[in-house]
Amino acid sequence: MTVRRMIPVFIVMLSVLAVESWSTTVAQAFPGDKRDETCAELIAAAEAAAAQGENVDIPKDCIPDPGLSAIEMRAAEAEMIAYPTPDVLQVPYQEDVVWTRAYRRMIGHVIIYDAPHGNPIGELDAGYNYVTIISVEDGFVQINYGQWVAEDHITWADVSEFSGVEITTQPKRPYAWMLAEAHPSRYPGGPQDKSLPKIERYTMLNIYGIEYVDGWEWYLVGPDQWIQQIRVAKVKPIPRPEGVGKHDRWIAVDLYEQTAVAYEGDRMVFASLISSGLPRWGTREGLFQIYDRFEATRMSGAAGQPDFYFIEEVPYVLYFDGDIALHGTYWHDRFGYRQSHGCVNLSIMDAWWFFEWTREEPYQDAWVYVYSSGTYRSDLPAWARR
Repeated sequence: MTVRRMIPVFIVMLSVLAVESWSTTVAQAFPGDKRDETCAELIAAAEAAAAQGENVDIPKDCIPDPGLSAIEMRAAEAEMIAYPTPDVLQVPYQEDVVWTRAYRRMIGHVIIYDAPHGNPIGELDAGYNYVTIISVEDGFVQINYGQWVAEDHITWADVSEFSGVEITTQPKRPYAWMLAEAHPSRYPGGPQDKSLPKIERYTMLNIYGIEYVDGWEWYLVGPDQWIQQIRVAKVKPIPRPEGVGKHDRWIAVDLYEQTAVAYEGDRMVFASLISSGLPRWGTREGLFQIYDRFEATRMSGAAGQPDFYFIEEVPYVLYFDGDIALHGTYWHDRFGYRQSHGCVNLSIMDAWWFFEWTREEPYQDAWVYVYSSGTYRSDLPAWARR
């Protein structure tokens, strides 16, 4: 395992100020102690004794790069106590927004009838088929007027209660959502410490410091609590794209972190998780404008293929790139991971927020900026693949 210390943020602040509106205290894994005070001398002696070109073994129990001093670590811990959670407002779950319709999934090959026990009038191949229902009668479910299917082909949809956060003051430190639940590690690169409480999926965390271990970022999220980057989706501020006015509203969609951030000019006002296109149907990068909107509409595609989908009443749809839209999603709860055929999936609460935020003129044609803040690595474990 290799550990590389990051350059202290106050040295590089000038170079990143134009990109990020916050700075991160670069907390290290090990506070200094008396044992480390002679470390440089021990390493120098080992190097002097080694033959030219020979690798030098680090003296036992010697940490060559101790990171924060004990005083600095105590200061970082004081900040954690003073600011234990991100300074944001959670958008409350509203059942009357989410459940405007009775969302259901259809299972297997479905025959559609004109009435309960009536005549067949159509069919749907097995696939990703979701509908909204009107009524239930004698073992049949009405999915549209004059269209009924057998009740045993209908099950509940996985409607997420997740929602994003409103940002009332510009963040002083980065934050992230937990995607893959885990116990924190006591140090960067270390094993999970099961004596520490497990951090559940969708928990929002402040990031107080960053350490690099074997090419991965590890985030300090609490006293002696570290989480590897592949377990979280980090909110990253970006500068306003060229062409977007200083009073315009725009949405930054980060395909790498799987997040969406709403801006009014240069000010962040909202952030949440998304699910963009899978590798085969990747969401196109670029600067777009919302050109059409629907409170609900039907989507379908891939007819005759194993990934065939038919989805009724997709809620709060904002089209910005041809057939590609930001929209509410009632058929999965996998936000933070790529999941779609190209659209930007949002929870219904988040889709409603964006829909309302862009409802009035002159914001109906708000900008959508799709980009990627990083590149997916090929050595991700299966559970971390987005």
